Amino acid sequence: MLGPRIKKLRVAKKLTQKQLAEQIKVTHVSISGYENGNRYPDTDTLQRLADYFEVSTDYLLGRSDNAHMTADEEFRAFSNNPKLDHFFKEIESGDEQEQEELQQIWEIIKQRKRNKDK
Repeated sequence: MLGPRIKKLRVAKKLTQKQLAEQIKVTHVSISGYENGNRYPDTDTLQRLADYFEVSTDYLLGRSDNAHMTADEEFRAFSNNPKLDHFFKEIESGDEQEQEELQQIWEIIKQRKRNKDK
C-alpha cells in the first residue's frame, strides 16, 4: 500500500523520484525502493513524506483511506454518522459468525476501492 500511495502523490505533484528525494533528504534509489516495495522508510522518513505531501502516516501506510485523517479519526467520523446508528445496533445483535462475515465483506469492498485507486 505504501509504495503505490507514494507514487500517486509524487506523480500528482509532477515530481521525479530524484526531486522528491531531494525534498525529503533521501536518495532517489530510496524513493524507487519505496515505490516498488523493495524498501521501507524509517519512521523519520515516513513522517517527512507525510509532512511533505500533507497527508497522515496512516494514509501512507494504508490504515486510512482518507489522506487527512488518522485511522482513529476516520473511524470516529464514520461511527458518529447518524444514518449508521441503526446499522451498528443491528450488527451488535448479530452472532459472532454474522459479524465475521460482515467484516470479510467490508474487507473485500475496501480492497476493491484500493485496486481502483492504483
